[in-house]
Amino acid sequence: MKFSCDKATLNEVVSTVQKSVSTRSNVPVLEGILIEASTDGTLKFFGNDLDLAIESQMTATVTEPGSIVINARFFGDVIRKLEDNIFYFQADQECNIKMKCGSAEFSVMGISAHEFPEIAAVEEKDSFSIPDKTLKNMIKNTIYAVCLDENKVALTGSLFEIEDGVLSVVSVDGYRLAMRKEEIESPCENQSFIIPSKVLNEVMKILKDSENEVKIGISENKVQFEIENYKLISRLLEGEFLNYKQILPSQSKLKVTAGVKKMSDCMERAALMIANEGTKYPVRLSIKTDKINVSCASRYGKMMDTAEAVTQGDDLEIGFNYRYMLDALKACECETVVMEFNTPHSPCIIKPEKGDQFVYLVLPVKMKD
Repeated sequence: MKFSCDKATLNEVVSTVQKSVSTRSNVPVLEGILIEASTDGTLKFFGNDLDLAIESQMTATVTEPGSIVINARFFGDVIRKLEDNIFYFQADQECNIKMKCGSAEFSVMGISAHEFPEIAAVEEKDSFSIPDKTLKNMIKNTIYAVCLDENKVALTGSLFEIEDGVLSVVSVDGYRLAMRKEEIESPCENQSFIIPSKVLNEVMKILKDSENEVKIGISENKVQFEIENYKLISRLLEGEFLNYKQILPSQSKLKVTAGVKKMSDCMERAALMIANEGTKYPVRLSIKTDKINVSCASRYGKMMDTAEAVTQGDDLEIGFNYRYMLDALKACECETVVMEFNTPHSPCIIKPEKGDQFVYLVLPVKMKD
């Protein structure tokens, strides 16, 4: 096996594929990247930790086709440290590897490609496409609410739900909920499936802010993302997702229309007073006619601020964990939102002023007098 290629392009591909490689495994081959070189000049790279597999390809000058596995961490570190130049790679039948770039040369042992676990193809029962930029925003604006408790397996991922040509992505962690909706041009059957947050984080890193179509294929227990020259295959999470529709209030006693930036700024200023205090001190929202008084107090002192708003309903005082409220506000892709309330002990619902593209729910916290 022998090839040469551009080092900078190689670095980008390897650093991405490396994300699907086990960092600690009793099986050395699972800590490696499989490299396949073809006579047509295609260079393919595979990583597989048995939960997530990433495949990518690039063009190269291949003088001898072949395949071999090399330790991913070592390979990635070597490439990052090399100067930008032409990268030369060769491996013999005994798995001896030689690498050269500029004045640097490395000789290491590889592993036979026959030992690398097979990446089973996704037998699609359905598929749909969505623009790159749209999918990236849907993931970014919901993944913050994914549950971190490994005992609640189904909630450690995001629910993808397709109903009548509309894709919804939903995350819940017990204290907040985030949901984004988008119409999809190639609707498939109504269905739902849960994708692990680890996978969605890697997908989000690969996605660009473009209108290129991303194909998502679904089988009984796997999902496959095809993004330009990358392919990600992951298992789906099993278990029952929370019935989120039941926890969304159908009506509200108080509606507040407010500017997203002003509310975010108020929360960030409050954070200066309580950021190092964990959740010990809540931010208090005192909602009066056409204004929201934002305040908090900690052992350092007090903070007060005011945001203009349009209110419909009775006055209300309610407290929140500032991080949870700030995360929701930062996920709003609009200048103005409607915040809906009922009692000091019921959740706040944040929606766009027009349409139903997103819904964010934040539970309040108990306040001391």
